[in-house]
Amino acid sequence: MKRMLLSVICVFFATQTFAQPAATKLPPSIFEGKAVPSDKRLGEMKTLNGHFPFKVPENPKEWKARAEQLKQRVLIANGLWPMPNKTPLQSVIHGKVQRDGFTVEKVYFQSLPGHFVTGLLFRPDQPSVTPRPGVLSPHGHGGRQQKHSEEEIERQVSIGAEHFVESGSMPKLARCAQLARMGCVTFIFDMLGYADSIQISRPVAHRHAVPRPEETGDGNSDGWVFYSVAADLRLQSIMGLQTWNAIRALDFLESLPDVDPDRLAVTGGSGGGTQSILLGAIDDRIKVSFPNGMVSTSMQGGCYCENCNYLRVGTGNVELAALFAPRPQAMTAADDWTKDMMKDGYPELRRLYAMLGNEADVYCRPMLHFKHNYNYVTRATMYQWMNRHLKLGLDDPIIEQDFELLSEAEAAVWNDQHPAPKSVGPSHEKDVCKWFDEQALVHLNDQPQTGNQFLNLVHLSTGAFPILYGADDIQRDDDDDELQIDTLKHVVVGETSRGDLFIGKGKLTDSSTGAELPLLTVQSPTSNQTNHVVVWTDGDGKNAAFDADGNPSEMLKKLAASATVLLPDLLGQGEFTSNQKAVTEQRLIDDKRTYSAFTFGYNRTLLAQRVRDLLSVLWYAKQKPKAKISLVATNGAAPWAAPASVFGSNQIHRALIDTQGFRFANVKSYRDANFVPGAVKYGDLPMLLALAADDLLVAGESDESVQKISSFRTELSFDPVSTIDSASSPKAIEWLLE
Repeated sequence: MKRMLLSVICVFFATQTFAQPAATKLPPSIFEGKAVPSDKRLGEMKTLNGHFPFKVPENPKEWKARAEQLKQRVLIANGLWPMPNKTPLQSVIHGKVQRDGFTVEKVYFQSLPGHFVTGLLFRPDQPSVTPRPGVLSPHGHGGRQQKHSEEEIERQVSIGAEHFVESGSMPKLARCAQLARMGCVTFIFDMLGYADSIQISRPVAHRHAVPRPEETGDGNSDGWVFYSVAADLRLQSIMGLQTWNAIRALDFLESLPDVDPDRLAVTGGSGGGTQSILLGAIDDRIKVSFPNGMVSTSMQGGCYCENCNYLRVGTGNVELAALFAPRPQAMTAADDWTKDMMKDGYPELRRLYAMLGNEADVYCRPMLHFKHNYNYVTRATMYQWMNRHLKLGLDDPIIEQDFELLSEAEAAVWNDQHPAPKSVGPSHEKDVCKWFDEQALVHLNDQPQTGNQFLNLVHLSTGAFPILYGADDIQRDDDDDELQIDTLKHVVVGETSRGDLFIGKGKLTDSSTGAELPLLTVQSPTSNQTNHVVVWTDGDGKNAAFDADGNPSEMLKKLAASATVLLPDLLGQGEFTSNQKAVTEQRLIDDKRTYSAFTFGYNRTLLAQRVRDLLSVLWYAKQKPKAKISLVATNGAAPWAAPASVFGSNQIHRALIDTQGFRFANVKSYRDANFVPGAVKYGDLPMLLALAADDLLVAGESDESVQKISSFRTELSFDPVSTIDSASSPKAIEWLLE
């Protein structure tokens, strides 16, 4: 692949010396006074209320690659990469109720051992010689039993939003009843905390605001609950559980003897629309979709249950809905956050569908005269869509009929014969989180026994690493699999010296991310003639290479004697701060709700951005002809240096990393600068070191840890990891510069 040359070549590529400035007591700086880099990442952060445009790829090949990447993101973000094992549903169907044209039955099953999904099953009451289509109906906020007041239903009827006072007062059940009358087996299942889903309360699942006492623990003693750092570090979330429940609800529907597994559909509104989008994105069994009220380039879903870490970083609901293409999909635009769909979102979906097959297989009906809804008119649009694409063979238009509502007893899943589960509250959450953790360990066991287990573990871990650590948008060379960051530009801003060391001052910018990194290039008269480049990253940034008087440290002098040394300030270090001290907490969006995903569901973590910064420096170093690159990480830099050494392993000759015993598992807050959702699930720092550069020397690790990492590397035909007491020792420097 042809590489773009940097517009300005770094000083260390040249052979001239630098002018001698006046003596100074400060480490060299790129920006004068209190100025900070013009880095776009210091600006406003993305929130769920931002703008999320969908850019259609140029051709089907590009979309296929993008779609595969996005599907993997959805699975990882929801904690379903790898997919947990599907345990027996042990489903129970009881309490049949007859209505005109259909029956209603109560359902409960276990989506995982001890966790029950509840709902109502609507069936046509006429016999059929062939299996019927199955429609899954996630209800959205308000619950399946949500009922309009007398005043509200009268208003809805008066404006044409509803037609019948009785059935129209419960619109979520009305669509299930009509679909059953049309010949579809329809299952509406409870979101967490609604109706008969009682094991995790509605306030916890949907209205969580103030951290509970159970969320502050580290999970090491008696387990952890949702919203805790321990859960985040394993990508366990309310949204993930609801997505899993939806998958298992589809399993239940598909298992029914009267359901045709080749004619499965999903439709939900609002929060149920979000669930419909995600299920359609990751489950190919769905053949027709009508996700209403949430396909939008505007607000992406404001509830806790609609947000999880990583889900919408670099994407949004329209593009996630596009993952359903080319299968038939329709929706409406209303006077809410979907109101711009007809000009922003829907045209892009039409172009994608036209490129992939049939433009007519996607449809958005403008209904801007109605507020946020899944009303009688919207339902009529859905019925027509299902009739056509599920091949029901009915005459259009399909007219919804009234029906007698279910009584409380008729709609209640739990009763004396079918008692409600006793496992509820925080203890139940802990059981659920423990089960998901155990399921992950089945596939992500860091002590595999066979070659296939090793390969599977590497596949799953390296599949997740780019999303966790910020390298998911970096291209690789087709020939040598090396990183390609052709959007970089180096600008020389000055030069200085310290003793016999020449120091170039520059800025490394990346037009794709808006990054602007302060970068020092340090050489001696002897290193200027070599092709060895050392990239040194430190927890305190480039200033760590100088003492309090601004003089080069002994380690810098030793490195620069034989190599060109690149010293960057990564995001949040050195010149990025007013006091030149690295930040210890990362930025969060302006939201009083205490949940990590409201920030990191839309923005990269600070550590991921530092990984990307370091990869930029490594790629820049590679531009020196025949460069032999070494990486040094000291004083708290291991958390971003280790993943960078995985992504840049083909470029790094040797890596010297002082871990100081760091583990992501010990991070106590999602505000921490080193917080990375999912880091513990995918093996923590040892897994990164096991997959790092071929020639690796570490400090700060126990003998047991080193032995474990080395054993893993040996199985992968990597060199075993070597250890040393100190990364700054003469022996370590000598090894690095060999």
